[in-house]
Order: sequence, then C-alpha cells, then structure tokens
Amino acid sequence: MSAISINKNNFDEALKSEKTVLLDFYASWCGPCRMLSPVVDKIAKENPQYLVGKINVDEEEDLAMQFGVTSIPALFVLKEGKIINQSLGAIPEQKILELLEG
Repeated sequence: MSAISINKNNFDEALKSEKTVLLDFYASWCGPCRMLSPVVDKIAKENPQYLVGKINVDEEEDLAMQFGVTSIPALFVLKEGKIINQSLGAIPEQKILELLEG
C-alpha cells in the first residue's frame, strides 16, 4: 500500500487505525522533505502492517499545530492514537523502521 495524503477530513480515521501509524509532516518547497519522501513511500509499499500518511504543513496548518510541528520534515509514530515516537529531519530508512518498531 502506498502512503496516503492525510488532511483534516480523514485524520480521525487514520488516528483510529488498528495499525501503527507513521505521519510525515512535509512541505513541497522543503529540500530535506523531498529527500525523505521516496523513503517514506518505499516503507509504505513494503510494510503493509503500517499505515503511512503524509501531511502537507502548508495545506494542513491546524494538524501541524496540533502536533507542535515547528521544523520539517517531522515524523510521528502513533499507536492507538498516541504518539510513541518522533523524529525531526531527514533520516535513513532503517532509522524510520526502528521508530516504527518502538
């Protein structure tokens, strides 16, 4: 499964997922975000046990504020609707998988 675009309309549905959720907060103008994007997409395709979503901070300012995002890219891992891990900046695929595994 590929990463899904998360917005205020489908955010609650993602939050209620039984799967561990990876949220990637990004912006199209952000260089490190563009570097991280294919890595996040690869994780989404190769790991169907996770729900992977991308949130454009320019379009979803309220969600970015809700998570206290002040720097991007920002990754948040949620389980049962609660943040269990997070990371700022572009990080390698293996580090993201480690975040997801807890």
